[in-house]
Amino acid sequence: MELREVMTVARRVVVKVGSSSLTTREGGIDDARVTDLVDTLVTARNRGVEIVLVSSGAIAAGLAPLGLKRRPRDLARQQAAASVGQGLLIHRYTDAFARHRVLVGQVLLTLDDVTRRGHYRNAYRTFAKLLELDVLPVVNENDTVATTEIRFGDNDRLAALVAHLVHADALVLLSDIDGVYDRDPRRLGAQRLSVVRSGAEVEHVSLRAGGDLGSGGMTTKLEAARIATGAGIPAVVAHAQAVAAVLAGEPVGTLFAATGKRRATRLLWLAHATEAKGRLVLDEGAVRAVTTRGTSLLPAGVVAVQGTFVAGDPVDLLDEAGSAIARGLVNYDAAEMPALLGRSTKALAAEFGDSYERELVHRDDLVLLHQW
Repeated sequence: MELREVMTVARRVVVKVGSSSLTTREGGIDDARVTDLVDTLVTARNRGVEIVLVSSGAIAAGLAPLGLKRRPRDLARQQAAASVGQGLLIHRYTDAFARHRVLVGQVLLTLDDVTRRGHYRNAYRTFAKLLELDVLPVVNENDTVATTEIRFGDNDRLAALVAHLVHADALVLLSDIDGVYDRDPRRLGAQRLSVVRSGAEVEHVSLRAGGDLGSGGMTTKLEAARIATGAGIPAVVAHAQAVAAVLAGEPVGTLFAATGKRRATRLLWLAHATEAKGRLVLDEGAVRAVTTRGTSLLPAGVVAVQGTFVAGDPVDLLDEAGSAIARGLVNYDAAEMPALLGRSTKALAAEFGDSYERELVHRDDLVLLHQW
């Protein structure tokens, strides 16, 4: 199968659209843009494609009613704008889809909903039932209540995690740019990358920050593509006006080929939705054991401990050059660790008791961090 054909056979697609593709320069919702997007998504639905729409725009939509000229930087005013704008945004989507007799359901998520197992199961059941009832989910981060500590940070990342959550066949990231370029697209000779098969191909890409109305830029789209493709889901970055061509498998935008296999949700959470509380530096033998043999991490293979953490916290596993190779849930507090390093579990059990005859990080609680 040609790489672009994956879009034509995808039966469930997560489509993410950014604020800049939905709003006017003044910050209000552009009805024509919303209508064009909805018409295209309905056409895909009529071909049998299930669509989950992740839509930015709530904060941007709330700016004009509140008399704000640009996206505020402080969280409190962002939340106020989201509170006003989210209702306006979903109302426009409801009306636009209703013209095609398509019912939409609003799903507002916080990071907890995809990082805490119980919340994740509830979110999955909600999506599954909406799709079963032929309802098109419209998803956004719950900016009204999310705090700095529990935010996704951008809807590109949210869309990638939602794609995994709903078992999507593809992820489409729409913006006001027509793909990923090998250099700043404003420079003479810049070339759009049609297909990206590995992270090495985008290492030197110029990363442009987001505009006044959005929170992300090319950086967030590359991170979202890395999350999705590492979990076996191909992704496309394209201009919002090209969504029909993307779904038809035409060579527009930039296609990121899947690089990995679908992961257990817990491992996706561990790799992409947690923040390491500390670091363990491994010797060469332990690095090989973890990365090539898939073993648990034992105290004998650790040469240094960094940071403050408690048992159950996520920690990064580093090689001696300082590169993070894996992340896992540690079984000991940081304060206990110095006495354990470089020693066998049998020796530790003999000195401290049977409870110490266990791994620092069990292989079931460990995920390799591919440098995509």
